Amino acid sequence: MGTNNRKGTLYAIFTASLWGFMAIILKVITYELSPVTVVWFRFFFAFLVLGTWTLIFRRKDFRIFLRTPALLLLAALFLALNYTGFIAGIKYVSPSASQIFIQIAPVSFALSGIIIFREHVNWKHIVGFILVLAGIGLFYSEQLRDLVSGGENFTLGMMLVLGGGLSWAAFATSQKVLLQKIAPNQLNLFIYGCCALALAPFVKFSQLVGMPPVNWYILAYLGLNTVLAYGSLAIAIKNTEATRVSVIITMNPIITFVTMAILTRMQVSWIEPESFSLLSILGALFVLCGAITVISAGWKRKG
Repeated sequence: MGTNNRKGTLYAIFTASLWGFMAIILKVITYELSPVTVVWFRFFFAFLVLGTWTLIFRRKDFRIFLRTPALLLLAALFLALNYTGFIAGIKYVSPSASQIFIQIAPVSFALSGIIIFREHVNWKHIVGFILVLAGIGLFYSEQLRDLVSGGENFTLGMMLVLGGGLSWAAFATSQKVLLQKIAPNQLNLFIYGCCALALAPFVKFSQLVGMPPVNWYILAYLGLNTVLAYGSLAIAIKNTEATRVSVIITMNPIITFVTMAILTRMQVSWIEPESFSLLSILGALFVLCGAITVISAGWKRKG
């Protein structure tokens, strides 16, 4: 593995680690704040942190606001839809369930690598994609069967998370193209600022007034997580194949499942416990194995 590939792989692993805990933290904060308010704060905080760093060390990067490619505006829109769809969906499904449904994102990104970036395609992609769809169907039907009530809300949550996943794939594909001409710092700086500005009219600022300190700590963590995760993702995508990045970040649901299992066993009061049937676990394994199969099968580029 070359130096660039090794660098890209390490940054992708770091991104996956950060995202592994994200669903749990988001579930907790949505008990107190509206999804749009949380998403806006993440982008606003990320813009403040990255903007301050840029002002000190790379002031020329602010030029991206003067000459903005249309594709960059689309990338910002897709990421805003991803954030909003995922957190809106997680209000109705568990953290682990959301991590299963969001796997449509790296799989779709891998398919974009095949179609747009001409990465190699073979029978493994077909098998893996079938496993993903079968796993999502099995997991969904089994979870729905086990729900005594709230089945419609669960379906709505699933659709929101899947929509957020497809939006992320569109964002990552746009990012892959943009990074050929735009520095990662410029790209993220513009996207954070653009998304924070666009979402501001829909924020319930009254919810932030008199908020307990613990909620501010959670929001600060989410904002910092955004800066670090997407900064690392941009570097990873620039230095290695889209497929390699995708297969690594597909591993983050394992962190979520293990953490939720521990929290459930500890019987903590600040998040709802999770329990899955054998068929639900089998469906989750189908999704993960299928995603890994689809993604890893595309590592070689065409001629």
